[in-house]
Amino acid sequence: MSITEFFINNIPTFLALLATGAFAGILAGLLGVGGGIVIVPVLFFLFQSFGVSPESAMVVATATSLATIVPTSISSIRSHHNKGNVDFDLLKRWAAFIFVGVLIGSWLVTRVDGTWLTALFGVIATLSALNMLFRTGKSALFQKLPGKVGQTAMGTSIGFFSSMVGIGGGTISVPLLTLYNYPAHKAVGTAAAIGLIISLPGAVTMLLLGSTPADAPAGTFGLVNLIGFLCIVPLTVLFAPIGVSIASKLDAGKLKKVFAVVLLITGLRMLLQLVI
Repeated sequence: MSITEFFINNIPTFLALLATGAFAGILAGLLGVGGGIVIVPVLFFLFQSFGVSPESAMVVATATSLATIVPTSISSIRSHHNKGNVDFDLLKRWAAFIFVGVLIGSWLVTRVDGTWLTALFGVIATLSALNMLFRTGKSALFQKLPGKVGQTAMGTSIGFFSSMVGIGGGTISVPLLTLYNYPAHKAVGTAAAIGLIISLPGAVTMLLLGSTPADAPAGTFGLVNLIGFLCIVPLTVLFAPIGVSIASKLDAGKLKKVFAVVLLITGLRMLLQLVI
């Protein structure tokens, strides 16, 4: 099959993936949420609409999402670093533990049934939504970060769970850090760097060690859909500033509540799909 024939035969796929990138970029800029929490469920349901099984759709969505986070996190790190919001001391303490968690988590993705990943994402999405709905603006539960053992567990857990569901870490690390009275702006900036530590080794592991499912969408190598990667990344980068511009004209707090409700519905729907 020629490149032209391949493109013509997969036009609906290309258009849907481009729309996914634009949608993720706008939401990222509009609400300050990580792309993975948007990209994974969109790809999960999108791939199924093309005849991919839910199990295969979830593992490919997870790996592809991590791949898209690599370039976007690099751009985000530069922006936050220029504002002095990246805590490199914390990163030095946590990097190795995050990395170990990522290696274990991403290796498991290449081995476990996608049903377990769907359940895990549904739980994390639901908890994240409830956190956005009910904990925004609440005071910290602790006055400072725990000791070495506690921080080791935090870093490893962030890497492990984030890599298993295809998110960059901000969804877990930001609320976790702010629970310990960590400055919110530094939590967000540092989460961007954590995203790179998670996404790069995670995506490479799933690309090289993952066995491509028989019903995977076209352009999938290992567990990463390269067509999805190439379509989503440019659109995410292009549309993120548009989301920022829209946010400056609207009530960001209310928008975040709306997104939290949508995320809650999405998480519950993914969990419901496992039992019906």
